Amino acid sequence: MARVKKEKKKRNIRNRYRFAIFNDTSHEELFVFRANGLAMIVSICLALIFIIGAVTVLISYTPLREFIPGYPNAQTRRAIVQNAIKADSLERVVKLWDYHLVNIQRVITGQKPLENIEFVEEGDTSGTALKRTGAREDSILREEVTRQEQFSLGSKRKSIEQIEGLHFFQPVEGVVSQSFNLATNHPYIDIAAPKNSVVSAVLDGTVISAGWSDETGFTIQIQHSNDLISIYKHNSKLLKKTGDKVKAGSAIALVGDSGSLSTGSHLHFELWHKGVAIDPAKYIKF
Repeated sequence: MARVKKEKKKRNIRNRYRFAIFNDTSHEELFVFRANGLAMIVSICLALIFIIGAVTVLISYTPLREFIPGYPNAQTRRAIVQNAIKADSLERVVKLWDYHLVNIQRVITGQKPLENIEFVEEGDTSGTALKRTGAREDSILREEVTRQEQFSLGSKRKSIEQIEGLHFFQPVEGVVSQSFNLATNHPYIDIAAPKNSVVSAVLDGTVISAGWSDETGFTIQIQHSNDLISIYKHNSKLLKKTGDKVKAGSAIALVGDSGSLSTGSHLHFELWHKGVAIDPAKYIKF
């Protein structure tokens, strides 16, 4: 009996089947698909694999994924990154306060203050143990502060005057939607402007980078004299390429909303001097 059933299943797989679509009114055959049982099963499996793959690609590599409930949009992801940076900064501040408190206690008791330290919690003690470390970052920071303190007041004033004496062009005509603020981890300004408004170079210089990134969209960076670098992000189109020489006020890009971190048509503008972010509003009238 079992053998008979097995033979019957084999015959069903070998039999040919026809799938057809007819016009209900004229009974005209519109589509027909013929295949044996095995080919039919393989075709269905391949169709399912193709559908699943296509849906996976659409969700993974297109903005459609933002319509999935619970998936964070660009603004939410940006807030998550900013909150993580703030949390890290607060953790460093708390550790610094603990460091100062311990040193004050040591000074009061007549002990020598500690220098490079790291706080380590020990389960068998009720307090906080201090462990000396050779933190390279702390040493570099201390050397940099010491080096800067050696300069005279006159040399500092001269360095500042080299920036203030320059004539900066306004990068784009618009309204400052978010100002420069280091306390909130916003070392740049956002200028709201109509889409495709002309973005201009603020000073003479050379384009050192011009391209695309997923987060900032079309971005262009210009190296100027006096160790100045200006950066323009979220453009809709770049008008210059890497290596081009530009003049102050010349068109370099068009305002846009490109990149996952952009939330509207605007120009993200940064100004850096000797590797330090500076407030563009102090030198440019917006």
